[in-house]
Amino acid sequence: MGKSVTPTIEGGLLVAITVIMGLVAVYVPIIGMFVEFFCAVPLAVLTVRQGVSKGFTALVVTMILLSILISPLLAARIVLSFGICGVALGWCVQKNFGAVRIFLTTMIVASAAQVLSLGLLLAIMDVNFIETQIDLVRESFAESFAMYEAMGVDKAQIAQAKEQVEPAIQTMTFLLPTIIMLTALINTLAVWFTSKWIFPKLRIKLPLFPSFAEWKFPALFFYVAIISILSLYWGTTRGWTEIYEISLNMLVVSALIGLVQGLSLLSWIFDRYKISKFMRRVFYVLIFLNMFFIQLVAITGLIDTLFDYRKKIFKD
Repeated sequence: MGKSVTPTIEGGLLVAITVIMGLVAVYVPIIGMFVEFFCAVPLAVLTVRQGVSKGFTALVVTMILLSILISPLLAARIVLSFGICGVALGWCVQKNFGAVRIFLTTMIVASAAQVLSLGLLLAIMDVNFIETQIDLVRESFAESFAMYEAMGVDKAQIAQAKEQVEPAIQTMTFLLPTIIMLTALINTLAVWFTSKWIFPKLRIKLPLFPSFAEWKFPALFFYVAIISILSLYWGTTRGWTEIYEISLNMLVVSALIGLVQGLSLLSWIFDRYKISKFMRRVFYVLIFLNMFFIQLVAITGLIDTLFDYRKKIFKD
């Protein structure tokens, strides 16, 4: 914004841009899906320049305008999915936080927003979004099985497949906290990368993450994984459903952390031995096409959080 533009005019313009993006996200197919990712950027810019109070004021105004122009529920979804993340990220940037702290703060806010969003759906429309999605998955499998049966596939094989699918679907219901966290992670990544692209054009500096090859997570996740495995056994053998659900979520989160740590270690090895970009891509494709390799990388990553292979084994 030019120097002649007052803070009030600047705020109004940024709110207007956010509202227009929200309308495009709702009414324009395909393109709207991508435009929605940018809805947080104007609010983030406003918060960086004018403070968190102005950012929240703009967020409320945006919510009111979108509620009038589309619907309160759709407005709440846009605001809670991306708008509030933009305000959180802008506040962190204004406070000169590091990249990791900015990302984690934004993700915590995004997680709380997801819980609030699901709570609003349940309270206002009596709709459990997660259960609805799981029912859709179940119906999709049922239609697929019906199609295979019509094609003459052996009924015994179909029955066996059904027995395998239903426990997997049931497990999804136990992973509600992890699903919420992953949704928040996706939203945070969207806000981060869109801001990273736009901020330099407005002369706003967004801190950089360390090189991926240098990423390291606390050893806490190794111990969490061990405790989760033991708790899963206790929960299963003693019928403690609550213990089972908590342990399952903790184990999945720890495994995901281990996978990232393992890939980081692999990236460090590639850098150390100067592996070509082509060969790196081949390795990554092979890993993600084989569940055994994925598990191996995740376990290696969890162990690396404890022992730090980069220091103890790969010494110069």
